[in-house]
Amino acid sequence: MEKTDPQALFEKFAETGQRLLKDVSATEIQEMATQFGASWNTIVMRSMENPEDWLKTITGFYQDQLNLWFNMFKPSSEGAAQPAHSDRRFASPEWEESPVHNYIKQSYLLTSRILTGMVADSPLDEATKSRTEFYTRQFVDALSPSNFALTNPEVLKETLESKGQNLIQGLEQLMRDFDKGRISMTDESAFELGKNIAATPGSVVFQNELIQLIHFKPMTEKVNDRPILIIPPCINKYYILDLSENNSYVRYCLEQGNNVFIISWRNPDETLGDKTWDDYLNAGTFPAITAVKKITGAKKINGVAWCIGGTMLATTIAVLAAKNKKPFASATFFTTLLDFSDPGELRVFIDESQVKQFEEKLKNGGVMPGKQLATTFAMLRANDLIWSYVVNNYLKGKTPPPFDILYWNSDSTNMTAAMYTWYLRNMYLENKLIVPGAIELCGVPVDLGKIACPVYCLSAIEDHIAPWKSTFISTEVLKAPMEFVLGASGHIAGVLNPANKNKRNYWINGELGQGADHWLETAESVPGSWWTHWDTWLKSQGGKEIPAPAQVGSADYPEIEASPGAYVLARNN
Repeated sequence: MEKTDPQALFEKFAETGQRLLKDVSATEIQEMATQFGASWNTIVMRSMENPEDWLKTITGFYQDQLNLWFNMFKPSSEGAAQPAHSDRRFASPEWEESPVHNYIKQSYLLTSRILTGMVADSPLDEATKSRTEFYTRQFVDALSPSNFALTNPEVLKETLESKGQNLIQGLEQLMRDFDKGRISMTDESAFELGKNIAATPGSVVFQNELIQLIHFKPMTEKVNDRPILIIPPCINKYYILDLSENNSYVRYCLEQGNNVFIISWRNPDETLGDKTWDDYLNAGTFPAITAVKKITGAKKINGVAWCIGGTMLATTIAVLAAKNKKPFASATFFTTLLDFSDPGELRVFIDESQVKQFEEKLKNGGVMPGKQLATTFAMLRANDLIWSYVVNNYLKGKTPPPFDILYWNSDSTNMTAAMYTWYLRNMYLENKLIVPGAIELCGVPVDLGKIACPVYCLSAIEDHIAPWKSTFISTEVLKAPMEFVLGASGHIAGVLNPANKNKRNYWINGELGQGADHWLETAESVPGSWWTHWDTWLKSQGGKEIPAPAQVGSADYPEIEASPGAYVLARNN
């Protein structure tokens, strides 16, 4: 191990500090601090209405801290705080072996427990309480002793063994991440688009200023005569559904004998800032449907969509139905909200005041930066998606291992200002989509009740972005024949459960019409991947086998370039 150069270490600290001052805007931090302070000021003032309970809580906290202090060097102490089983921050044995660090850990957990408990027991309204819980969690997570070199025994051990090289390597990694503008969650050098990720063979056969349409090369001699059009979220890159070869939903669809197309949304820049939801239909889903039908000669197609892509698919079908057009034989929705009355943890970012701030900020057009959106989602799971990487990358000086999902997660996409603010207000804030005729798109009122094709609705039981009980409301909003399936895990892993790995489980055949809880109580748990269940369902919707096309595209839609196409390669700086 090379000897640490103190001068080099000092220079790197100084350089990093200067870059922090130069590159990091304090605006968002100040806004969070203001929200946090205002919320806690309200709690304190309201708690004074019942001072006895307040004093009892504070006294109990001080007593627990004193007991912990007096018993620091004993093997165990009554009433000591222990981390949750799922809390990986303190899993290393060093936290137990060192009495001092064990004390620091437990003192922190006691403090965390009282702060979160006081919020939970506060007489705040639900909206204010949710925001306060969120900002308190951010504060508590940020101040964890695991996040600081001197209070993390694992980091101290690593520093002694490497003679400080871990800190130098961590600072180098920190400065590289400043250049990228994001925390490294995976070894990005291990992936190359079109080579070992987003590598399923195909070609771009149509493009305009908003989309590229990719037609994948069939993998079977015969295919269903009803092609699949996949509509991924426009706030992400499409290849979440075409990751590495053994983790690709697109490849699975092809292997089951389907003719598959997918929309690759353009990562919008300032010049596209005025593009609205209407534009994303008129220049996105509508021409894609036309192209798929003309290329294949199919009268009907199968639609598959994820998250906001699912919301877009629903509005597409409803708008076309209002114009007496019914091109879809079926529609599959992955973790899709149609009713936004309970958007889960995202509600902390959505109220009249915050939406107005976004509208004012973006009133002159432009884009909502993808990095800011990515940070918002990461904050919902800060310990796993922020602080664990701070410790691993910057304090321990380690490079994170290759992981295709996290590579995709780091490849953020902007949203146009016009679409983003309209989406927040009309769907999240005012929940207009489920009200027939409450919104108008492409010149017609939108009524989701006009969706008539059979629907497969896949939700995830641990989804914190599109909570499954909220997505379940789609079974009540839509009048079409419905197959509701609940997958294990969360928003991403609940969808990406490849059949070849056959992990986890899913639930089917619950009784509809009596709410989400009743559905789950009456549902059947099935081990393995829901992909096979979906494939069986899709085949049951009709269609016939025909010879697979010899080439992708057609004379009217010739190959423009090989997949994954230019749009997906454009990264935010």
